[in-house]
Amino acid sequence: MATKKTDDVFSLSSFDPAKFTDSFRDFAEKGAAQSKEAYAKMKTAAEEATKTVEATLESAQTGTVELGLKAIDALRTNAENSLSHMEALLGVKSLSELVELQTTFIRKQAELAVEQAKTMQEATKKVAENVAKPGKEAAEKAMSSFKKA
Repeated sequence: MATKKTDDVFSLSSFDPAKFTDSFRDFAEKGAAQSKEAYAKMKTAAEEATKTVEATLESAQTGTVELGLKAIDALRTNAENSLSHMEALLGVKSLSELVELQTTFIRKQAELAVEQAKTMQEATKKVAENVAKPGKEAAEKAMSSFKKA
């Protein structure tokens, strides 16, 4: 019975440098292509994240200005009402007139405070929604790209 001699896979006689070079070149080219693709994806993601942050900051700045203007308007209205009330108090002739004037002023100021609080609450809600909008849109876009993959 004749035994067939097989070469040891680890022996140097079975090593073909041309195959190794080709395999290594293919491996390096695939690695370079994958690295370029990953870099492009990361660059795109970074650019989108930058745009999202810029849009968020712009919305926050605009919202802050809007809230500041509403607060100034409320302060101006309250100051004008208080000054008008003080002028009216200077012309009081009797205690009953003082009590009536003071009661009316307090009631009007309470109603105004409720109205101003509602206005500020609505404006704050609007600003919060506008500030969150770019991030929400970016998250939805990212989620949809995960669903496609």
